[in-house]
Amino acid sequence: MHNPADVFASTLLEQLKSPGFAFVEGNAMRPLLASMGELADWTEFVESWNHLKPDQYLAAKGRFRRRRHATFSAEADGVVMPEPHQAHFQSLQYNTLQGDIARWFDPIATPIANGATLRTILQFCHDLFGKAAPSIRRWHIEVHQFRIEASADTAGEPTPEGSHRDGVDYVLVLLVNRQNIASGTTTIHAPDGRLLGDFTLTHPLDAALIDDHNVYHGVTPVKPFDADQPACRDVLVVTFKASANQPE
Repeated sequence: MHNPADVFASTLLEQLKSPGFAFVEGNAMRPLLASMGELADWTEFVESWNHLKPDQYLAAKGRFRRRRHATFSAEADGVVMPEPHQAHFQSLQYNTLQGDIARWFDPIATPIANGATLRTILQFCHDLFGKAAPSIRRWHIEVHQFRIEASADTAGEPTPEGSHRDGVDYVLVLLVNRQNIASGTTTIHAPDGRLLGDFTLTHPLDAALIDDHNVYHGVTPVKPFDADQPACRDVLVVTFKASANQPE
């Protein structure tokens, strides 16, 4: 008898190939993750978004968001391993707003980086993306915690660079929490600008999986439902890219 999680994962692989993206609701994402490990520290994982620092590089452009960052690596047939804290870099080709800058962000807190939830998410990505690209023998992995805040007079911009590619191979965008937020619709576009799909991450563990070579992605600005209450959108973004140093 087939494992339902394995069957669904096979469907995701096909969707990554064509049309190049997949939307997974949280109630389907949870068993996929559970097949890879535990989410035992989920409460602490969610709470850690309350301790993100402002993105000073974006603030210099007149925009605002909070973030932390960590780097990992993995052999195709190995486990995901933490790497020393390092800068996040994108070329201007992929980020016209902040490209060609070595950006240093506060590291993801050690208990979160080493915790069950993040390890399970990374193992899920390693398994899925490894099957999607079996020729890649070593991965460079980056993890970003993002919080976008909105107020009555200032919309939050989840993707201030607009519809874009990240300059990697595969991307996971996982909703962690959203509070008092309207909109925030993820849009997927073909390279020629055609809209291929749109969906809104509304519940914890709702996820978007993206083949960064084949499609562009963006998120519409968010506004608060209640102008007098705090409003934020918390997501985890994981990127997998073929390491520059592939084993022989």
